[in-house]
Amino acid sequence: MKVSSQIIIDAIWETLYMVSISLFFGAILGFILGVTLVVTRKGHILQNKFIFGVVNPIVNIFRSIPFIILLVAIIPLTRLIVGSAIGTTAAIVPLVLHIGPYISRLIENSLLEVDDGIIEAAKAMGASPFQIIRKFLLPEAFPSLILSVTTATIGLIGATAMAGAIGGGGIGDVAITYGYQRFDNTTILVTVIILVAFVQLIQSIGNVLERRLRRVS
Repeated sequence: MKVSSQIIIDAIWETLYMVSISLFFGAILGFILGVTLVVTRKGHILQNKFIFGVVNPIVNIFRSIPFIILLVAIIPLTRLIVGSAIGTTAAIVPLVLHIGPYISRLIENSLLEVDDGIIEAAKAMGASPFQIIRKFLLPEAFPSLILSVTTATIGLIGATAMAGAIGGGGIGDVAITYGYQRFDNTTILVTVIILVAFVQLIQSIGNVLERRLRRVS
Protein backbone atom coordinates (compact mmCIF):
# COMPACT_ATOMS: atom_id res chain seq x y z
CA MET A 1 0.00 0.00 0.00
CA LYS A 2 1.40 3.36 -1.07
CA VAL A 3 1.58 6.08 1.54
CA SER A 4 -0.94 8.88 0.98
CA SER A 5 -0.03 12.54 0.61
CA GLN A 6 -2.05 13.33 3.74
CA ILE A 7 0.15 11.01 5.81
CA ILE A 8 3.23 12.82 4.47
CA ILE A 9 1.72 16.24 5.25
CA ASP A 10 0.78 15.16 8.78
CA ALA A 11 4.31 13.81 9.28
CA ILE A 12 5.83 17.12 8.15
CA TRP A 13 3.71 19.01 10.69
CA GLU A 14 4.68 16.53 13.41
CA THR A 15 8.36 17.02 12.58
CA LEU A 16 7.98 20.82 12.66
CA TYR A 17 6.17 20.52 15.99
CA MET A 18 8.89 18.38 17.53
CA VAL A 19 11.71 20.54 16.17
CA SER A 20 10.19 23.88 17.21
CA ILE A 21 9.21 22.87 20.76
CA SER A 22 12.41 20.91 21.39
CA LEU A 23 14.56 23.71 20.00
CA PHE A 24 12.82 26.29 22.19
CA PHE A 25 13.34 24.43 25.46
CA GLY A 26 16.68 22.97 24.37
CA ALA A 27 17.97 26.45 23.49
CA ILE A 28 16.98 27.76 26.92
CA LEU A 29 18.73 24.84 28.61
CA GLY A 30 21.73 25.12 26.30
CA PHE A 31 22.02 28.87 26.79
CA ILE A 32 22.06 28.54 30.58
CA LEU A 33 24.59 25.70 30.50
CA GLY A 34 26.77 27.30 27.82
CA VAL A 35 27.03 30.68 29.54
CA THR A 36 27.69 28.94 32.86
CA LEU A 37 30.51 26.88 31.33
CA VAL A 38 32.16 30.04 30.02
CA VAL A 39 31.85 32.47 32.92
CA THR A 40 32.71 29.96 35.67
CA ARG A 41 35.83 28.56 34.01
CA LYS A 42 39.26 29.42 35.38
CA GLY A 43 40.22 33.05 34.83
CA HIS A 44 36.77 34.22 33.70
CA ILE A 45 34.44 36.80 35.24
CA LEU A 46 32.64 34.41 37.61
CA GLN A 47 35.32 31.78 38.11
CA ASN A 48 33.90 28.96 40.21
CA LYS A 49 35.73 25.65 40.23
CA PHE A 50 32.86 23.77 41.91
CA ILE A 51 30.10 24.87 39.52
CA PHE A 52 32.27 24.32 36.45
CA GLY A 53 33.33 20.95 37.84
CA VAL A 54 29.69 19.88 38.15
CA VAL A 55 28.23 21.32 34.93
CA ASN A 56 31.06 20.29 32.60
CA PRO A 57 30.86 16.51 33.22
CA ILE A 58 27.05 16.55 33.16
CA VAL A 59 27.14 18.12 29.69
CA ASN A 60 29.78 15.61 28.59
CA ILE A 61 27.72 12.66 29.86
CA PHE A 62 24.56 13.65 27.98
CA ARG A 63 26.54 14.43 24.83
CA SER A 64 28.17 10.99 25.02
CA ILE A 65 24.87 9.08 24.98
CA PRO A 66 23.63 8.23 21.46
CA PHE A 67 20.14 9.63 20.97
CA ILE A 68 18.52 6.29 20.22
CA ILE A 69 19.80 4.96 23.58
CA LEU A 70 18.73 8.12 25.40
CA LEU A 71 15.23 7.64 24.00
CA VAL A 72 14.95 4.27 25.71
CA ALA A 73 16.93 5.10 28.84
CA ILE A 74 14.66 7.95 29.97
CA ILE A 75 11.33 6.29 29.19
CA PRO A 76 10.31 6.40 32.89
CA LEU A 77 11.05 10.16 33.01
CA THR A 78 9.21 10.73 29.74
CA ARG A 79 6.20 8.80 31.01
CA LEU A 80 6.29 10.81 34.26
CA ILE A 81 6.34 14.17 32.45
CA VAL A 82 3.88 13.61 29.59
CA GLY A 83 2.05 10.47 30.69
CA SER A 84 3.26 8.34 27.79
CA ALA A 85 6.51 7.08 26.31
CA ILE A 86 5.15 6.87 22.75
CA GLY A 87 4.06 9.62 20.42
CA THR A 88 5.16 12.99 19.09
CA THR A 89 4.83 14.87 22.38
CA ALA A 90 6.64 12.14 24.29
CA ALA A 91 9.58 12.40 21.88
CA ILE A 92 10.11 16.03 22.89
CA VAL A 93 11.46 15.10 26.33
CA PRO A 94 14.51 13.12 25.09
CA LEU A 95 14.96 15.60 22.25
CA VAL A 96 15.36 18.47 24.73
CA LEU A 97 17.81 16.48 26.87
CA HIS A 98 19.72 15.56 23.72
CA ILE A 99 19.92 18.98 22.07
CA GLY A 100 20.33 21.12 25.23
CA PRO A 101 23.88 19.94 26.09
CA TYR A 102 24.80 20.00 22.40
CA ILE A 103 23.72 23.64 22.11
CA SER A 104 25.58 24.46 25.31
CA ARG A 105 28.88 23.38 23.75
CA LEU A 106 28.18 25.38 20.60
CA ILE A 107 27.35 28.45 22.68
CA GLU A 108 30.45 27.90 24.80
CA ASN A 109 32.65 27.83 21.68
CA SER A 110 31.01 30.97 20.29
CA LEU A 111 31.45 32.92 23.53
CA LEU A 112 35.07 31.82 23.91
CA GLU A 113 35.80 33.36 20.50
CA VAL A 114 35.11 36.84 21.93
CA ASP A 115 38.34 38.82 22.32
CA ASP A 116 39.54 38.95 25.92
CA GLY A 117 40.29 42.63 25.38
CA ILE A 118 36.58 43.38 25.15
CA ILE A 119 35.96 41.76 28.53
CA GLU A 120 38.90 43.62 30.07
CA ALA A 121 37.60 46.90 28.66
CA ALA A 122 34.17 46.17 30.14
CA LYS A 123 35.72 45.49 33.53
CA ALA A 124 37.69 48.73 33.30
CA MET A 125 34.45 50.63 32.73
CA GLY A 126 33.04 49.14 35.92
CA ALA A 127 30.56 46.76 34.28
CA SER A 128 29.13 44.05 36.52
CA PRO A 129 29.43 40.38 35.48
CA PHE A 130 25.78 40.38 34.36
CA GLN A 131 26.35 43.54 32.30
CA ILE A 132 29.45 42.02 30.72
CA ILE A 133 27.44 38.98 29.69
CA ARG A 134 24.43 40.91 28.41
CA LYS A 135 26.09 43.94 26.80
CA PHE A 136 29.46 42.63 25.67
CA LEU A 137 29.78 38.84 25.47
CA LEU A 138 26.44 38.01 23.85
CA PRO A 139 26.33 40.92 21.34
CA GLU A 140 29.89 40.22 20.19
CA ALA A 141 29.19 36.50 19.74
CA PHE A 142 25.70 36.90 18.26
CA PRO A 143 26.55 36.19 14.58
CA SER A 144 28.42 33.05 15.65
CA LEU A 145 25.52 32.09 17.92
CA ILE A 146 23.17 32.21 14.92
CA LEU A 147 25.30 29.63 13.11
CA SER A 148 25.45 27.56 16.29
CA VAL A 149 21.66 27.47 16.57
CA THR A 150 21.45 26.65 12.85
CA THR A 151 23.79 23.69 13.32
CA ALA A 152 21.81 22.53 16.37
CA THR A 153 18.52 22.75 14.47
CA ILE A 154 19.87 20.58 11.68
CA GLY A 155 21.08 18.04 14.23
CA LEU A 156 17.66 18.15 15.86
CA ILE A 157 15.96 17.30 12.56
CA GLY A 158 18.11 14.18 12.36
CA ALA A 159 17.19 13.27 15.92
CA THR A 160 13.46 13.63 15.22
CA ALA A 161 13.88 11.19 12.35
CA MET A 162 15.41 8.67 14.78
CA ALA A 163 12.49 9.23 17.16
CA GLY A 164 10.35 7.44 14.59
CA ALA A 165 12.04 4.21 15.66
CA ILE A 166 9.90 4.17 18.81
CA GLY A 167 6.75 5.62 17.29
CA GLY A 168 7.68 9.25 17.82
CA GLY A 169 5.85 10.35 14.70
CA GLY A 170 7.14 12.68 12.02
CA ILE A 171 9.04 11.99 8.83
CA GLY A 172 11.21 9.32 10.47
CA ASP A 173 8.15 7.36 11.54
CA VAL A 174 6.79 7.39 7.98
CA ALA A 175 10.15 6.26 6.60
CA ILE A 176 10.28 3.31 9.01
CA THR A 177 6.61 2.30 9.09
CA TYR A 178 5.64 2.85 5.45
CA GLY A 179 9.04 2.69 3.79
CA TYR A 180 11.40 0.27 5.51
CA GLN A 181 8.88 -2.17 7.02
CA ARG A 182 6.82 -2.37 3.80
CA PHE A 183 9.82 -2.34 1.44
CA ASP A 184 8.55 0.85 -0.22
CA ASN A 185 11.65 2.50 -1.64
CA THR A 186 9.62 5.37 -3.09
CA THR A 187 8.41 6.40 0.37
CA ILE A 188 11.95 6.25 1.73
CA LEU A 189 13.16 8.42 -1.15
CA VAL A 190 10.38 10.97 -0.56
CA THR A 191 11.16 11.23 3.16
CA VAL A 192 14.87 11.66 2.43
CA ILE A 193 14.12 14.45 -0.05
CA ILE A 194 11.91 16.21 2.51
CA LEU A 195 14.58 15.99 5.21
CA VAL A 196 17.26 17.27 2.82
CA ALA A 197 14.99 20.17 1.85
CA PHE A 198 14.47 21.03 5.54
CA VAL A 199 18.22 21.03 6.16
CA GLN A 200 19.02 23.12 3.09
CA LEU A 201 16.36 25.70 3.96
CA ILE A 202 17.46 26.06 7.58
CA GLN A 203 21.15 26.27 6.65
CA SER A 204 20.43 28.93 4.03
CA ILE A 205 18.40 31.03 6.48
CA GLY A 206 21.12 30.73 9.10
CA ASN A 207 23.84 31.76 6.63
CA VAL A 208 21.88 34.80 5.46
CA LEU A 209 21.17 35.98 9.01
CA GLU A 210 24.79 35.49 10.05
CA ARG A 211 26.13 37.50 7.08
CA ARG A 212 23.71 40.36 7.72
CA LEU A 213 24.55 40.51 11.41
CA ARG A 214 28.28 40.59 10.69
CA ARG A 215 27.78 43.49 8.30
CA VAL A 216 25.79 45.39 10.92
CA SER A 217 28.39 44.75 13.63
